[in-house]
Amino acid sequence: MLSVYLICVGKLKEKFYLQASEEYLKRLGGYCKMTLLELPEEKLPQNPSQAQIDAALEKEANAIRGKIPANSTLVTMCVEGRTKSSEELAEMVRTFEQSAARHLVFVIGGSFGMAESLKKEAWVRLSMSPMTFPHHLARVMVLEQIYRAFKINEGSSYHK
Repeated sequence: MLSVYLICVGKLKEKFYLQASEEYLKRLGGYCKMTLLELPEEKLPQNPSQAQIDAALEKEANAIRGKIPANSTLVTMCVEGRTKSSEELAEMVRTFEQSAARHLVFVIGGSFGMAESLKKEAWVRLSMSPMTFPHHLARVMVLEQIYRAFKINEGSSYHK
């Protein structure tokens, strides 16, 4: 069974985001071995300098790297990434399933984004939209889109 990781910086607190995430994690159980990892966001002062933000992002990137299993393919979710349709994401999942990598790893950064060094390591940089979303909502959206990709690949009517 395909191994998929979603590594997120920041902890979900809102009940409605937690419930939605849990629902998609449950649904994904029939299609892949889904692992969700939450890492703490680095603490920053009220009005951080760019240098402080960059240092925090590098610390977060190192923590993320420590959770990425060997022989993984990395997908970073970032605003400057490419947008893809649900069908294109499904094709990406199919392509991954035929590759030698053993784990497909999606990463969502915290409220300040993600270190450029980590983004450069990605197989693909994806963007949900040119619009801005809370990173907690992005988690639910990514889980739903991974689920939708599996449903598309099986030929289900879920994706209309």
